Amino acid sequence: MVFYTARVATKQEKIVAMMLEQKAKVNDIPVFAILYNENVKGYIFIETDNENAAYSLVNGVKHVKGLLPKPLSFEDIAGMVKFEKPKKAEINIGDIVEIVSGPFKGETAKVVSLDKNKDEYTILPLEAVIAIPVRLKGKNLKLSKKAEESE
Repeated sequence: MVFYTARVATKQEKIVAMMLEQKAKVNDIPVFAILYNENVKGYIFIETDNENAAYSLVNGVKHVKGLLPKPLSFEDIAGMVKFEKPKKAEINIGDIVEIVSGPFKGETAKVVSLDKNKDEYTILPLEAVIAIPVRLKGKNLKLSKKAEESE
């Protein structure tokens, strides 16, 4: 596999990666992966066998400055991009979670909605007198009970 490097506006890597993913799906462009690392500012790596596919993918996308002419191998980018393991416990709507940081630390809450792209969850604290929905990142939550167990 070959990786093509796209230069993008700094701090726009995640947004551009999502736009490129959407464009690849809609236009059926043969792309295997789109990778970025928050520590490597201004660059996105596109895995594809076809150079024309990489050029057509980045063409006309906002915040993309261009494509570097020399493709990279997996070994070249392995140190720059960290590969995350999937999360052990997936939090879904209806699950009971414990808040591990922030002003509601130590309280339990029920998940009412989620945004997997942003890793944000809307929760209702269970012990609160008035149940006000609160939006928190997934790193601030710990799964206590799955929805099937709590019912």
